Amino acid sequence: MKNFKFTINGQTYDVEIKQVEDNNATIEVNGSEYAVEIHQEVKAAAPKTPKLVTKPANLQDGESFMKKVSAGSGIKSPLPGVIMEIHVKVGDNVKRGQKVLTMEAMKMHNDVLAEKDGTVKNIKVSAGQSVMEGDVLVELE
Repeated sequence: MKNFKFTINGQTYDVEIKQVEDNNATIEVNGSEYAVEIHQEVKAAAPKTPKLVTKPANLQDGESFMKKVSAGSGIKSPLPGVIMEIHVKVGDNVKRGQKVLTMEAMKMHNDVLAEKDGTVKNIKVSAGQSVMEGDVLVELE
């Protein structure tokens, strides 16, 4: 039926399961036949789910959980999402850490903040617009 090889305390055993009925089995170990009683099937342990290890967020006033992405004088989208609300208009002076717009990304509302002081030169998006990661949202001067 099935053949197995076991090593117990350095001794190797060739085991053949000849017959199984209910909880009784006939096995052959190194050529000797035995009648054994089966108590229960031993199942392999299920693989463990890895634990997510995170560091606590060290945020200062005005910082967001979202990764801030900006290049040059523009504020870029940190994630793909939908623009929910724009909190500034062209000509407004913004301070570092000020909320510029709110976007929905990964089913959460996220604030996009200004990384530096400046004046809003151009708003490249509108409410309800879908954006991709890296798209320029607002230009500052």
